[in-house]
Amino acid sequence: MLKVAVMVSGRGSNLEAILQRQREGVLGAEVSLVVSNYPDVKAVQIANDFGIEVFVCSDRKGNDRKEAQMEISNMLTARDVGLVVLAGYDRILTKEFVRHWQGRIINIHPSLLPAFGGTLHAQAEALKHGVKISGCTVHFVTEDVDAGPIIAQAAVPVFENDTVESLSDRILREEHRILPEAIRLFAQGRLTIQNGKVLIKG
Repeated sequence: MLKVAVMVSGRGSNLEAILQRQREGVLGAEVSLVVSNYPDVKAVQIANDFGIEVFVCSDRKGNDRKEAQMEISNMLTARDVGLVVLAGYDRILTKEFVRHWQGRIINIHPSLLPAFGGTLHAQAEALKHGVKISGCTVHFVTEDVDAGPIIAQAAVPVFENDTVESLSDRILREEHRILPEAIRLFAQGRLTIQNGKVLIKG
């Protein structure tokens, strides 16, 4: 079975959605490792609650970003990880890390890429620009931030009385649906990239 590592930095709601699908037997993969750059975030507690190994590696303790991510990459290799999932990970990955895991690393972003890519505040940007539809995107990670081939998207309406929190909550519900589904498709070998675009078999 495909081994998955999930990289997190915060509350871990996407991690919890993934682990719940695994518990239900519908993920088609095994989350064998959770990587966090903070030791005391809720995502780490969620991983502990599900009995998943946690590896905390921060670049704020004297390690530079390249060294920290090399340490993470070595840990992933040692655990025979076949897919890396960024689920609210708040660090830009080094080119070396991305190149090593090319085609085996995906990310969830709270906008309909390419709109509002490259920011941690996509929902606020959507409201600022007055868009009528927002959403979320799962994509393969490349060296260009939030610019990799798109695997799945889900749209949500933006209402006149929306706040960042209310829009974020609606988008998050869709994230919880499409991210586990993308993992399942990858585990089934149904994702291929042709001419820079993702094709889904079957």
